[in-house]
Amino acid sequence: MDKVIVEKVSKIYSVGKVKVEALKNVSFEIDKNEFISLVGPSGSGKSTLIYLIGALDKPSTGRINVFGVDISSLKNSQATKWRRKNVGIIFQFFHLIPTLTAIENVVLSAELAGISKRERVKRARELLEFVGLGDKMDRFPSELSGGEQQRVAIARALAGDPQLILADEPTANLDYPNKIRIVELLNRAKELGKTVIFATHDIELAKYSDRIISIRDGKIVEG
Repeated sequence: MDKVIVEKVSKIYSVGKVKVEALKNVSFEIDKNEFISLVGPSGSGKSTLIYLIGALDKPSTGRINVFGVDISSLKNSQATKWRRKNVGIIFQFFHLIPTLTAIENVVLSAELAGISKRERVKRARELLEFVGLGDKMDRFPSELSGGEQQRVAIARALAGDPQLILADEPTANLDYPNKIRIVELLNRAKELGKTVIFATHDIELAKYSDRIISIRDGKIVEG
């Protein structure tokens, strides 16, 4: 099954005695090798969906199937193993390890994904070249600009050769030229055969994708 299928998914969080319904009976499908923008304002449920599709959390109700795997039924240990091999995640905040260089951050991700020791450094070098940082592989995150750190994060997300790339507001803290550069890199990831889900509140950036899915107040309103 070459699709991401979100079927009647709801997510309810308990905040003290208050229950917050972050997602409300959400359903949609994404084809393999499709680049989707998930668009909505802050608090609309975009990040919650990214976390659920990446098996970082479980839905309260409903099912999520990613390329034939019912990830909503996986145990935590199974979800971790599946995620490391199949998903690359890019966050709004770069989450690079500050004591590791750019190439060491990418190599570590490849190692966690089970890439052989012989291949890790080669793959990391190729990916940093891919994102335009071939001359800055040995720099620490503090020696890189915000846009460069996010490009390292993209290389890291690709290190395990995942089928699915999840990008949660990766352009939010960047200036306009770097926003465009990041979206272009996501498009290049799609050209490598990846399925890309890009969460954003910026409709202009969303137009770079194949299709837009709009979400408001935890419900799909378009797409």
